[in-house]
Amino acid sequence: MEGLRVEVAGRPLVDGVSLCVLPGRVTALVGASGSGKTTTGLALLGEYPDGARVTGRVDVPAGAVGYVPQHPATALNPARRVGALLRDIARLRGGGSARVREALGRAQLADPDEVLGRYPHQLSGGQQQRVVLAQALLAGARVLVADEPTTGQDVLTKRRMVGELSAVVRQGVGLLLLSHDLDVVRELADEVVVLDGGRVVAAGPAARVLAAVDGGPPAAPPAVRRSRGPRVLGVEALDAAHPGGVGALHGVRLDLHRGECLGLVGRSGSGKTTLGRCVAGLHHRYRGVVTLDGRPLARSLRDRSRAELAAVQYVFQDALASFDGHRAVEEQVARAAVRLRGADRHEALGVARRLLAEVGLPTALTARRPAALSGGELQRAALARALAGAPRVLVCDEITSGLDAASRHTVLDLLAGLRERDGVALVMISHDLDAVRVLADRVAVLDGGRIVRQGGPAEALSGYGWPREEREAPT
Repeated sequence: MEGLRVEVAGRPLVDGVSLCVLPGRVTALVGASGSGKTTTGLALLGEYPDGARVTGRVDVPAGAVGYVPQHPATALNPARRVGALLRDIARLRGGGSARVREALGRAQLADPDEVLGRYPHQLSGGQQQRVVLAQALLAGARVLVADEPTTGQDVLTKRRMVGELSAVVRQGVGLLLLSHDLDVVRELADEVVVLDGGRVVAAGPAARVLAAVDGGPPAAPPAVRRSRGPRVLGVEALDAAHPGGVGALHGVRLDLHRGECLGLVGRSGSGKTTLGRCVAGLHHRYRGVVTLDGRPLARSLRDRSRAELAAVQYVFQDALASFDGHRAVEEQVARAAVRLRGADRHEALGVARRLLAEVGLPTALTARRPAALSGGELQRAALARALAGAPRVLVCDEITSGLDAASRHTVLDLLAGLRERDGVALVMISHDLDAVRVLADRVAVLDGGRIVRQGGPAEALSGYGWPREEREAPT
C-alpha cells in the first residue's frame, strides 16, 4: 500500500498511508477509535465507503485476502446454519465435511457438531469470530486482515486465538492485525504502524514503536460501594434453550438492586449473552421468571409495555448490526427517546445530541450513517441510544471491547456516574476483567449455562482459575 488516501464528502478518513504485509509476517495497525484502521484494512479487499474518493496504490494477490471483521455477524448469513455455509465454501475448494471440521478445529471451536447446527445469532460473539476465521482458512487466504480478532473473548480463548493466528502466520500467511489490545500486538506483531486522524504518526519494528506508544489514561476509579438499595430485578429458576432444544441456561437465580453493578463473566458460549437477552426480552425460549420491582416481566419484548421496555435496556456487543444502515446515528438515538420517553422530535434530538456528546461523539460525526463510524464509536453510540430511554436496568454486553484506552475510560466513568447519580442498576457482561473489577459490586461466573461461583469481584474472579489456565494455554 503506497500513499493511500480515502476521502468522503471532503473529509479524509485515511490520508497518505503506506505499509507492507509480507508472507509469514504480522503488521499491526494501532490507534484510537476512528483513526482509520478499519478503512485501511478494508482497502486490501478493495472495499471503500460509499461515495469515497480514493487515490494511492494497493497491490494484493487476487482473490487471496481473507477478512475477520470486528463485528463477525456481518460476515455470516443470518438465514443459513453455520454448517451449510462452511460446507459450501469447502466444496468450492474441492473439500468436504472433513475439511470443515479441520478448519473449525484450527479456529479453536472445540464442539463443531453443536456449532454446525446453529444459526449465527445462536452463537456467542467469540464463537462467531472463530467461525469467520474458519471461513477464511477454508477459502485458502494468503493474506488475512483481522480486525480486533480477540475482542469479546475470555482470557483462555484469547490465548488460543493468539496461538492459532501465530500458527497461520507460520504457514506463510501474511497478517494485517487491527487491534486496541497492545498485549496481543506485542505478542504477535513484527511491524507496527500507528494511525492518528488517518495519518501514519509512527511505524517500524514492533518493540521500538510500542515502547513509545502511550497506553492512555488509567482505568476509571472504582465506584463507591454503597449499601444495597431496593431490589429492582430478579431472575428465578431460569432454564433457557436454543431452537432444537439445545440447553443454554440451567437453574439460574440472580437479583439486582438499585445502583448496583453485577458482573457476568465466563468463557465464550457459557450463557452470558443468553441470560442478558432473557432479562431484556430478546430471548423468550425459557422457563422461570424475570421480575421488575417484584412483578413478572413478559418473556418477549413484544408483550412488554412501553414503560417496561424503557426500564430494561440492552447494549449489544455487535453494535453495527443493531443500527439501521440507512439512517443517521443521531436520528436513531432520537427515535429511541421518542418511542421510550414519549418525547417530541425536537426534544428527542436534543436528548440524542447530549447523550452522544457524553460518550465523546460530536454531532458532525453522528449526523452520518453508521458505516461512517468506527466499531468503537458505534459501541458508544449504542450506549447513548440505550440511555435515551432513561433505563433503570442497563444490560451491557461487552461494551468496552474494541475501545481504545481513552474511550474505555470515558465509558467506564459514565457508567459509574449513572450508578451514583441516577441509581441505574447495571448487568455487565464482559471478558474485560479489569473493567469488571472497577465497576462490579458482585460477580457471577457462568460455565456451561450454570452459575458456578458468585460473590465480590476479588473472591469470584480469583476462584475461577483463569490465571492458571492462561499460563497453560498454547501460544
